[in-house]
Amino acid sequence: MFKTLRILLSLLALSLFLPVGVVWAQVAFPKSSVQVETADGVPHGFTVELATTGDQLAQGLMYRPKMAADAGMLFDFGNPRPVSMWMKNTLIPLDMLFIAADGKVLGISQRAVPHSLALIESPGPVKAVLELNGGTASRLGLKVGDRVVHPIFNGH
Repeated sequence: MFKTLRILLSLLALSLFLPVGVVWAQVAFPKSSVQVETADGVPHGFTVELATTGDQLAQGLMYRPKMAADAGMLFDFGNPRPVSMWMKNTLIPLDMLFIAADGKVLGISQRAVPHSLALIESPGPVKAVLELNGGTASRLGLKVGDRVVHPIFNGH
């Protein structure tokens, strides 16, 4: 019993020296390429991390202090469904593109506020969400109706 108590107290003491917000175990994400084609045919390429498992979908871009300008995360929810996102433990502002099974952008939430617990809801059932650095959609002129090209979408 005393040995167990000593171990617990030691772990507690060690935890006091960790910075706030440290994640005990970061989830690994495979990388892929995605392209967003605007209505006028201009392609914009990004290197994304894919979130497909429960752990990956739950963690997303939490705890990231920065992200490259041409990077992002593609959340694949499988079958289309209504989706709610939030910014809990997310340190950087994000744009979220809500994407149908055929790759069409159905909605865009721009410059989501870091740490916010407000729900950001899809405009209807979506297969995926592409998260990019906040301001990217505006800077590149991305709009509802644009198309996201990646193997998870039908016909791509």
